[in-house]
Amino acid sequence: MNYFAHGRNFIDDPWLLAGTAVPDLLNVSDRGVRVRAVHAQPLIASTDPRTASLARGIAQHHYDDGWFHQNAAFAELSWGFAARLREVLEPDEGMRPSFLGHILVEILLDDTLIAANPDRLRDYYRAIATVDAAHVQQVVNQAAPATSPKRAQRLAEFVPMFVNEGFLWDYSDDGKLCYRLNQVMRRVRLPPLGESLKTFLPEARRAVQERQQDLLTPDNQTVTTPPAHP
Repeated sequence: MNYFAHGRNFIDDPWLLAGTAVPDLLNVSDRGVRVRAVHAQPLIASTDPRTASLARGIAQHHYDDGWFHQNAAFAELSWGFAARLREVLEPDEGMRPSFLGHILVEILLDDTLIAANPDRLRDYYRAIATVDAAHVQQVVNQAAPATSPKRAQRLAEFVPMFVNEGFLWDYSDDGKLCYRLNQVMRRVRLPPLGESLKTFLPEARRAVQERQQDLLTPDNQTVTTPPAHP
């Protein structure tokens, strides 16, 4: 799942909402810093309601990813996209088509959900803008495992940048989406994507739209129980 799919049901609790975004935000602001559900779980009992909600959001993110990545529709679409991308992109036998197929399903699911209710995305950004980003970073570092030498250093400055940039709005435009995907390619040190990707995006959008309900429905109950919400 991507940002909006993770958080769309929690906009009335800005701290929980921010927690659902934290693992993805860390991938940009502080690569190498990981906060798993098991690390966040003890903080759900915090007497500070901000900390408790943020921790619940982090746990919720990992719960959702757990069932989503086992979902048959996700596997079928991401594998199918990877195969098509090997045809569409410049010759590439590396991991780029598989990686891109994976994230395209998630990004285009966000786009589908946003298109159905654009006001919800406006509310999403407004809610995250209300949280204290310095406290978010503090809680993340509190939750990080003691055995890890890495701590978040840029998360506090990145949260308002995330709100101001508003890049989730760009997912609906093929050209802007290609630009955002190339930012991701640079971040993970994969070759840039050429103009040929644009020819594939309309097909990919339709495929995700057609499987939206399947993508949002867990296949089974093999994942752990989601964190309790008040």
